[in-house]
Amino acid sequence: MKLSFAEKYAAIGKPEYEGLFITAVTTTGVFCRPGCRARKPKIDNVTFYKTAQEALQNGFRPCKICRPMEHLDKTPKAIKNILQELQNSPDLRLKDRDLRLRGLAPASIRRWFKRQHKMTFHAYQRMLRINSAFHNIKAGQSVTQSGLGSGYDSISGFSAAYQGIFGTSPSRVQDKKVITLARFTTPLGPMFAAASEKGLCLLEFTDRRSLKTEFRDLCRRLNAIILPGNNFHLEQVKTEILEYFSGNRKKFTIALDAPGTDFQKIVWKGLSKISYGQTRSYKELAKHLGKPKAIRAVARANGQNRIGIIIPCHRVIGADGNLKGYGGGLTRKKWLLDLEAKYI
Repeated sequence: MKLSFAEKYAAIGKPEYEGLFITAVTTTGVFCRPGCRARKPKIDNVTFYKTAQEALQNGFRPCKICRPMEHLDKTPKAIKNILQELQNSPDLRLKDRDLRLRGLAPASIRRWFKRQHKMTFHAYQRMLRINSAFHNIKAGQSVTQSGLGSGYDSISGFSAAYQGIFGTSPSRVQDKKVITLARFTTPLGPMFAAASEKGLCLLEFTDRRSLKTEFRDLCRRLNAIILPGNNFHLEQVKTEILEYFSGNRKKFTIALDAPGTDFQKIVWKGLSKISYGQTRSYKELAKHLGKPKAIRAVARANGQNRIGIIIPCHRVIGADGNLKGYGGGLTRKKWLLDLEAKYI
């Protein structure tokens, strides 16, 4: 059954529409199943997704009332307990050992998440932690209000969750520079963009596995704290990236602020010189940089690039012509190269 936006909005609160859509509320950062008994949000504050996975990837957290991560009458009690535990404490990091201590088989948990939500159990935990921290701070409240208001039992618990992701306490804004973080949607999925006053620091797909490490490294190198918001550079990158995806931009003009080692900066500069629609192997890139024996080091620096697409690490391929080593996933890498080949 295909429903219009208006029909979906009219169906909010009606359990018979279960499975047809997910309701996400922009003011609270929460997503719900259709029959949720919470108060109906205003129409201007609602967006709809097909699945819970899409809502998570776009920065929303599961509702504590209707529990949309649980499939009605299909979720084993043990998994319901795990989901509830994570809902109450999004800063938890449950590893295989923790699951075994709870009498659960890690392989069974992994299979259930892949089958029901098309994601791994650990990917779900990462999204939950990042989305929780993002919306807690974005609310614009004090650390106390936003932390306790988001379900944390203590300010120390909230601060620990934020620090675990961004590498610094949310209360230390006064002695830190600010890196501003925003999300936006692209044809290949949502992305995070982060910018200082000088320029763009990070551009990554929100499901990149090393995202937490990149956040912390940025904070350390720039003596900064990351806070959700907006600035001139973020507005510019959204415009330029969407123009790129539509085939209307081949060169980017946005200012960059990409701290790194001297070697990393040399490699990133070399990447930026690979023309739109062209590719270069790791070996060719190392030779071009005057470092023909440093192929592995060049490949490692390529993988440490935090500014995807604009510093085009997707244009580096294996010596045999096969696609290798892209943090956003090889499917996205092929899509980007096919896009550029189309508009050369």
